[in-house]
Amino acid sequence: MGEAVHDRLKIPSILWATLKRLGVDRADVVRRAALPISVIRDEAAVSTEQFFRVWRAIEAASADDTIGLRIATTIETGVMQVGFIAAYHARDFRDALDRVARFKRLCVPEDVAIEDREDRTTVTISWPHAKDQGVPPSLTDATMASLIELGRRGTGRPISPSKVEVTRAERLKGRYEKYFGCSVRFRAAVDRLTFRREDLDQPFPHYNKELLEVLLPDLDRRLGQDLRSGSLAEQIRWVLRRRLTAGRPDVHSVATELAMSTRSLQRRLTEDGLSFQELLNETRHQLAREHLADPTLEIIEVAYMLGYEDQNSFFRAFRQWEDRTPSEWRARHVRPSGRRDTQPRERLRTS
Repeated sequence: MGEAVHDRLKIPSILWATLKRLGVDRADVVRRAALPISVIRDEAAVSTEQFFRVWRAIEAASADDTIGLRIATTIETGVMQVGFIAAYHARDFRDALDRVARFKRLCVPEDVAIEDREDRTTVTISWPHAKDQGVPPSLTDATMASLIELGRRGTGRPISPSKVEVTRAERLKGRYEKYFGCSVRFRAAVDRLTFRREDLDQPFPHYNKELLEVLLPDLDRRLGQDLRSGSLAEQIRWVLRRRLTAGRPDVHSVATELAMSTRSLQRRLTEDGLSFQELLNETRHQLAREHLADPTLEIIEVAYMLGYEDQNSFFRAFRQWEDRTPSEWRARHVRPSGRRDTQPRERLRTS
């Protein structure tokens, strides 16, 4: 979601409570992470970089390579943040994941992207403000395991993904595969879970329509406030990234999601010297590079995920952006192992 996600978050109190249950001393974590005392005393917000330091400190203080999995499996459902509580009372696993993806930004600047691909659905996890620093392994573990626990606790069934991909180096492969119930691929291009479509259709016995009618309006209001605190261009890019895989979003559908009239949206874009088509092209360009960096995706799949009706239309657009075909770009930037080239990125150009 790029810059549409603000790089500030408050460390959830449930994390400290769970660490205490696991015998990890909060003071030791704060000391190792070199955080200001206001983070504890005043619950001050931290940046992504500081949050990553917290998780690396948790790894060091616990001396446990599986601490992320333990945190996710130990957290009590009843004291989770309201966005996750809403997910636990969703209609089915798919509905629950959709709610997590939509409201995640209210908790942390983390992007959960859900994409349907034929008979499977992928859930890709990324941190827009991670820059060049890697995401702490324990944090990736905790995020992935929290989604697995959502499915298992919500359905009451031993839901397992069909595949797990993580960007970090291999470690404790057997223990991870035992927990996830499937193969785990290390040194992948992205951090991603793949689910069977039929598993996502599993109902949640504790679906609570009345509770959701109470929770969702407030969550939507808070999400709207969060969106409005960013620039209009940031808001539009965020909506476009969410909607592109479901087809080609138009200005009317984006305006509706932003609770604006189409006329008001177009007027404000004109005032800012922008156009909807420019933002759509820019977002597609960024997503094209991200998807092409994943060697497991066929180029025709990338075209579909960007909302193009055919592969040729995608090829023409990509040549305008990069002066080369998608295949040529992939050959230059993606190593055979699936790891992206670590050379500095070319500056994005929009047509």
